[in-house]
Amino acid sequence: MSKLQEEGKVKMTNYRWTICTMLFLATTVNYLDRQVLSLTWADFIAPEFHWTNSDYGTITGLFSLFYAVSMLFAGKFVDWIDTKKGFLWAIGIWSFGAVLHAFCGLLTAGITTDEWTFSFMGAREAIATVGNISMVVNVSVTLFVFARLILAIGEAGNFPAAIKATAEYFPKKDRAYATSLFNSGAQIGALLAPLTIPFIAKAWGWEMAFIVIGAIGFVWMGFWVFIYHKPEKNKKVNAAELAYINQDDAADAAAGAREKDENAGKKVSFKQAFKYRQTWSFAVGKFLTDGVWWFLLFWIPAYLSAVYGLDSTQSAPHVFTVYAISMISVFAAGYFPAYFMNRKKLDPYQGRMRAMLLFAFFPVLILLAQPLGGISVWIPVIIIGIAAAAHQSWSANIFSTVSDMFPKHGVATITGIGGMAGGVGSLLINQSSGILFDHTANTHMKFMGFEGIESGYFIVFCICAFAYLIGWTIMKSLVPKYQLITDM
Repeated sequence: MSKLQEEGKVKMTNYRWTICTMLFLATTVNYLDRQVLSLTWADFIAPEFHWTNSDYGTITGLFSLFYAVSMLFAGKFVDWIDTKKGFLWAIGIWSFGAVLHAFCGLLTAGITTDEWTFSFMGAREAIATVGNISMVVNVSVTLFVFARLILAIGEAGNFPAAIKATAEYFPKKDRAYATSLFNSGAQIGALLAPLTIPFIAKAWGWEMAFIVIGAIGFVWMGFWVFIYHKPEKNKKVNAAELAYINQDDAADAAAGAREKDENAGKKVSFKQAFKYRQTWSFAVGKFLTDGVWWFLLFWIPAYLSAVYGLDSTQSAPHVFTVYAISMISVFAAGYFPAYFMNRKKLDPYQGRMRAMLLFAFFPVLILLAQPLGGISVWIPVIIIGIAAAAHQSWSANIFSTVSDMFPKHGVATITGIGGMAGGVGSLLINQSSGILFDHTANTHMKFMGFEGIESGYFIVFCICAFAYLIGWTIMKSLVPKYQLITDM
């Protein structure tokens, strides 16, 4: 033992941030993969397959449903198989599903014409000769729904695995910050998507956009195999860092919530999980707010096209700006709860809820997006960006309430339940939005001074504006104060 070690002055390693970087990269890939469709359907896919807003809404809505159901089981799967293997399975499946989208055109051409081709261009030419448009629509939508099913099953594992890894590698006081950092991969993925995907599709075809972006996940898997190990078994985590990671053990032990050796490998049933008000609080919060983010992710390019006439390459700077502004959440999500905990001496739950109430007020600004859009398209873009930043700040903290109050062996399961609830909320808003937009466009419906599809978007913006305040009120009613789960 060296003299420095004997004096207890060994410098703490920081391997936990390497893990956080991997979680960030996985989340970035996750959001890149799910955004390929939203950035290619209007300009490239819809003209080929004759899709309407309702068709696109059906595909995105069912994706949300698949994601919701998969989240319910993904959490239990990750708790069962553990973090490392769970993440490998998740990203492997969703990367395969992402690439699978590229072959929907080939299959549609073969099914509708009985002439099979292995050329993407040949498939497009064959589909153009089909007189039965409804057959092309039905077959293509069905195939894309299947590809989205595979994508959803895999992507559902990302957040349960990432939240579990965060709980394993970070003390409670750092989890919201770590979560906000890896969760910023959602914004980075959303930032990179409009700068890459439309241009890949325009240069090489929409199919190559799915293939190129989908392949990135397989590269991530190669690094994860060698990088991730439990902190207590990781040779790159020294004793000082391990002690820092486990600093909550003493406090949890005093509260009777320490995970003892007999809890290692312990599983949590759904029946057991749903008996806690904390589970319902988390689920309700996700149900009411996740759909807002998914709506922005799936429909903002279409909004800029329908209302302002911008195609996918023209709207790239605007979509980029939305998610660039949302990067504010990387700072806000960690700073405000830490401020309330450290300066105001609030417990973790109260600190997060105070911060989440602050974040819940900002989406109300989205009510001004449509009224001020006549001045400049950049005004709604900026407002939507602020709402997106508020959502991501909210999201990082609502996730952290789970790891704050539940023992580690139940974190992924509870996260999965909340994810399922969020997916159901997303299904409702995406499916209904597609139907609403076609209805308002076809009937020239008027609402609050807006006509046609613009009135449809204003209606959805009204829903998005108040979702967080309603969610926060219900969450606070269900769990008014900090309560550690000690009997799971």
